Amino acid sequence: MGKIRQIELLAPAKNVENAKQVILHGADAVYIGAPKFGARAAASNTIEDIAELVEFAHQYYVRVYVALNTIIYEDELAEVEQLIWQLWHIGVDALIVQDMGITKLNLPPIPLHASTQCDNRTPEKVKFLQEAGFRQVVLARELSLQQIKEISSQTNVALEAFIHGALCVSYSGQCYMSYALGGRSANRGVCAQFCRLPYDLVDAKGKVLMRDKYLLSLRDLHRSKQDIEAMIEAGVSSFKIEGRLKEMAYCKNVTAWYRQTIDEIIASRSDLKRSSSGKEQINFQPRPDRVFNRGFTDYFLKGRPKDLYNFDTPKSMGEEMGFVRAQKLQHFIYLGKEDLNNGDGLSYFDENGKFAGFRVNKVEGNKVYPANASLRLKTGIKLYRTANQAFDAAMEKTTAQRRIDVEMACWETQDGFALQLSDTEGHRAAIQFACEKTPAQKPQKEHLRALLSKATHPLFSVQDCHIDWKGEYFLPSSQWTEQRNRLYELFVKTRKIQYPKEEYRLPQTQHAYPQEKLNYLGNVLNSQAKAFYQQHQVTQVEPALEADENIQGKIELMRCKHCLRYALKACPKQADHQVLDEPLHLVYKQYRLPLAFDCRRCEMIILKA
Repeated sequence: MGKIRQIELLAPAKNVENAKQVILHGADAVYIGAPKFGARAAASNTIEDIAELVEFAHQYYVRVYVALNTIIYEDELAEVEQLIWQLWHIGVDALIVQDMGITKLNLPPIPLHASTQCDNRTPEKVKFLQEAGFRQVVLARELSLQQIKEISSQTNVALEAFIHGALCVSYSGQCYMSYALGGRSANRGVCAQFCRLPYDLVDAKGKVLMRDKYLLSLRDLHRSKQDIEAMIEAGVSSFKIEGRLKEMAYCKNVTAWYRQTIDEIIASRSDLKRSSSGKEQINFQPRPDRVFNRGFTDYFLKGRPKDLYNFDTPKSMGEEMGFVRAQKLQHFIYLGKEDLNNGDGLSYFDENGKFAGFRVNKVEGNKVYPANASLRLKTGIKLYRTANQAFDAAMEKTTAQRRIDVEMACWETQDGFALQLSDTEGHRAAIQFACEKTPAQKPQKEHLRALLSKATHPLFSVQDCHIDWKGEYFLPSSQWTEQRNRLYELFVKTRKIQYPKEEYRLPQTQHAYPQEKLNYLGNVLNSQAKAFYQQHQVTQVEPALEADENIQGKIELMRCKHCLRYALKACPKQADHQVLDEPLHLVYKQYRLPLAFDCRRCEMIILKA
């Protein structure tokens, strides 16, 4: 048998409470924001909270990655270095970083992962990062299976890829719209989400081709079991859920769905295993469409998809439910695949194409009474459930347990008994205790087996209990309970001591970066980052856009695989395509943004005039 590959399900958390829940619902690793310098400024956490998380996660051999993935100003470097040492001291397993200046700091032996903000699209870029010492690389979301295979075949670094969640329309790390138009830098963690705003699309003659539409708003990523199997074959080992700003129900539900999906894949193969300990008991049916989603797409994994965008709304679509069969005086007749609940939130597109919603006051069979009794809905209108009262209430309760399978053994010693615990990963702990071995008047082994196997510890589940006695002995249950608890304490300590902590120091390298010259797209904001690229044979390094508050001239705000030409059936590669009067512009309030098209790369470019 060849080497068994470890497969990692990596889940997000905005705080320690969410992090604990994604672990209980099946995460093999969790990523969380640092106190500062994370790409989601609204999802930062204290050192004390992260330390609490590390202690909890490592019980299950779940790894904790801290996102430190903004670009950094010169006067922040010392603070970043101090923060990294603090994170290492509390046991954080790795840092997710974007700024190459971090590699030049005085670092502890903590592994670094290259954030998707590093724009990891090519074999050359990923191989460079591997040789620079990065232990895991987060791939660009836009990559196809073939592109992932090409990267995997030319590298041996661990590859991480997104499988679920919100999509940036731009290549990650290469979007400057929020900063250039609103002064809030995505590369500094404060994106203003200009991609979720309504725009007019205007041609060269001033004709409005599309009005007040969300032309840059993509659906959310969702990868199927078949997609994940194909990604495993392509070389991905870490599967990442997006959502460090999402609520608890989202984190529980989506993590549980992917846990079950990946477990099915692992169970069907002998060459895969999960990368953490334990088994989950989930007491609900996970459904990704029951929490925040803008509709789903598998993105560019198998080519350009038809379900890429949703021009009508950037809001959550929820789950598609059914139709309005008939409108009555104060209620309507509902026809759908699932029952509705009192208090549900329903949404629909009105006659003007606007996304609207209402709260359900009462349901009587197929009669639905909106809270707004004057609401009138057209017959045949499609309904979406964006708030599921019953599901949301269930998510507020305990919805999962996670325990590690162990075996218990008990045998006689010369002056008493011995107890031992072992797990399937080879960890073992044993204790001996002296006591008077009083012969029992009736059989005790089954009673003892039941006592030792009781699910009294939150971490462990006894699958088997071996009792090797020559005779039958009596010892009060309280004494057995005391010794069992003592053994559990020792076993927890044993697993903690043997936790497979990776320590790694970056090598000093001078291999060539894939580009000889870097403009503002290189996101170089400090002298250490500049020194890094110069050390790796870059001859010209321009500063990041964030280095200058006064942005002058025509610049590229974003580059994306999403293409409005294609959406309008005006792509030159499409049969019977229409010809538009170009250049095209996106217009929002006072902003008028020219569009350019790189047909060789099949990309759309948004410019600042």
